[in-house]
Amino acid sequence: MARTFSAVVTLGSERLGEVGPFAVSPEWWAEVGPVVAGLEEVLGVPVTVLRLLDVVGGDGARDGHVRYQVEASARPAIALRPTAFPVADEPLRLPWATAAGVAELLGWASSHVRLTGRPVQHKTWNLAGLWRLPVAGGHAWLKATPPFAADEAAAIAVLASVDPDLVPGVLASAPGRVLLADVPGEDLWQATDAQVETTVRRFVAAQAAVTVRGGLRVRTSEVLAAQVEAVLGRLDLTDEERKRVRALAPRWSALDGCGLPDTFVHGDFHPGNWRGTRILDFADACWGNPVQDGLRAIDYLPPERRDTARRVWVSAWEQAAPGSRPAEALRLAEPLAHLAYAVRYQEFLDNIEPSERIYHAGDPEAVIRHALAC
Repeated sequence: MARTFSAVVTLGSERLGEVGPFAVSPEWWAEVGPVVAGLEEVLGVPVTVLRLLDVVGGDGARDGHVRYQVEASARPAIALRPTAFPVADEPLRLPWATAAGVAELLGWASSHVRLTGRPVQHKTWNLAGLWRLPVAGGHAWLKATPPFAADEAAAIAVLASVDPDLVPGVLASAPGRVLLADVPGEDLWQATDAQVETTVRRFVAAQAAVTVRGGLRVRTSEVLAAQVEAVLGRLDLTDEERKRVRALAPRWSALDGCGLPDTFVHGDFHPGNWRGTRILDFADACWGNPVQDGLRAIDYLPPERRDTARRVWVSAWEQAAPGSRPAEALRLAEPLAHLAYAVRYQEFLDNIEPSERIYHAGDPEAVIRHALAC
């Protein structure tokens, strides 16, 4: 299946009408760069995608027919069909989902770097807004993040204190936003064995060297165990499923007994966040047991690379923390990591506006059941 889209076009407080459907790729709802390009060709004016309004069909944040609210910079050159779709204020709407918020963000960015052209919108959804900014000699990146995300600049600073070349350069930051230097290259979804070994060993070495928390949220085993218990009663689970989740509780203390130190945790250490020799996207960074990052890498690599990732991660932590039992930690934490993701996904759902909840609806229950299947 593929993605098609329509757009409800606004200009300030005025709803101008609707246009579409159009086919677009890639299939991911949040990837709006091609949506912007296609609409500007049709409408004849610059536009910004503000937010998702609804989806028919599709699943897992991809495919189906998506309707977006799109802000035009001027009246389009073509007539739009009337639409009754309401465009109302919403208390949980994020700043980059409003025209005024986007203008303020781009104005802030332009006060820190000299733009040589128009910013290019790449992504917008409830977890981030992302623009590529043309600057002398290349590009910079503006990323906007919600209040429930980690302070990315602070997280980057923690790692940069031990390995500055492992992270992107921070050009400027403020609450809910960060301006980053460009990191050339491709995401390493198809990493080679050599790339897996280099990336995992270097990242573990940095984690082992970190000595200050730097304001990172605490997500230790003790904290996560309490958060899992708190969220269980809110989820659409059977009594038997809740009972089985609670039976996993002793694993949290057993995990701590494996001797790995609490340290910097990336929180989403899959190969899509590896580029060249650097690590990207620190919105889920926290302070806790590093086993979650080991499992994330293993789970998201191609099957033929997973044994390499497991072997390298275990070996790296055996060297970094003599006497620790990282292989046992991986075994114990396999279901626990999914429980931690249930807590995080519910945090998303609690803090985003209703139309965007389709991105994460059912995810807490799904990962709980994945944990029970481990």
